[in-house]
Amino acid sequence: MVTNAASFGRSGVHDYILIRASAVILACYSIFLVGFIALSSPLTFDVWHGLFSTLPMKVFTLLALIALLIHAWIGVWQVLTDYVKCITLRGVLQFIFVITAFSYLAAGIVIVWGV
Repeated sequence: MVTNAASFGRSGVHDYILIRASAVILACYSIFLVGFIALSSPLTFDVWHGLFSTLPMKVFTLLALIALLIHAWIGVWQVLTDYVKCITLRGVLQFIFVITAFSYLAAGIVIVWGV
């Protein structure tokens, strides 16, 4: 069996499951945030800070961030594999995306745990 080092899940089935699982996590997070905003009539900084200062919300936010990065990586990898035929250019674009994604993850960790 041939494995592709650029694929996140190492196979189409794993990538499919990761995409679906990350989509469910992102949908739950989005629904929760929309519901919270809709039900918090005076949405002030103190209310928002109180929400994000709890441990479950910090964990949920980081889980959503990781799910977003997994979802984005698989999507970008599929698009680049399908449409960028030059292997060197595809490798450079993937490298740029990975550096950007890790930067977003680091910033997210600092921001979420800094509250």
